[in-house]
Amino acid sequence: MADKTLGIEPKLYEYLQLVSVREPSILKELRQETANHPMARMQIAPEQGQLLALLVQLIGAEKTLELGVFKGYSSLAVALAIPEKGKVIACDISEEYTAIARHYWDKAGVSHKIDLRIAPALETLDKLMAEGQSNTFDFAFIDADKSNYDSYYEQVLKLVRPGGLIAIDNVLWGGKVADKNIQDNLTKKMRALNEKIYKDSRVNISLIPIADGLTLLLKR
Repeated sequence: MADKTLGIEPKLYEYLQLVSVREPSILKELRQETANHPMARMQIAPEQGQLLALLVQLIGAEKTLELGVFKGYSSLAVALAIPEKGKVIACDISEEYTAIARHYWDKAGVSHKIDLRIAPALETLDKLMAEGQSNTFDFAFIDADKSNYDSYYEQVLKLVRPGGLIAIDNVLWGGKVADKNIQDNLTKKMRALNEKIYKDSRVNISLIPIADGLTLLLKR
């Protein structure tokens, strides 16, 4: 997890933000409120939020999916970027964290665009498929518990339409995936998923070294 892009020395990172990040004031307020939280690193970096917003605009996304809300920065960034009739189905299990997210969604005037589902994400994904929503989502962002990333990937791939886009966060896992001496369970799962995606003919891919690594997948 990373709340800023890894591997860039502080002065260059400051410059990157200065000349490229146009962070809306409501997102900046949310980010600053979260900065001192013990789990602040769970929040995506501002340049990453801006990238997600740009991507949904580029593909004209209206129906989007998010796994892992935390305090709502990424869902807010996407909700601000999609059309007024657009929808974000946001999945999380924490009433505590998402209460803060709801506050900022309301304050930004986008709460009507966000459908928050408090339940294990796999249950929500199963329900969406049971409702006949396979192949209907334009965009999905996966940033939830890493132990279930492979299952999330498979389910989300069924829900996103052909030509739709999936973004998977934390694929560089703090650099651990590149060190074969690190063999803890989560690192091995992230490494295996990266290798699986690389070989997966169902998608076109690009791994972007932004924040903690973001893999973009275009469903064929």
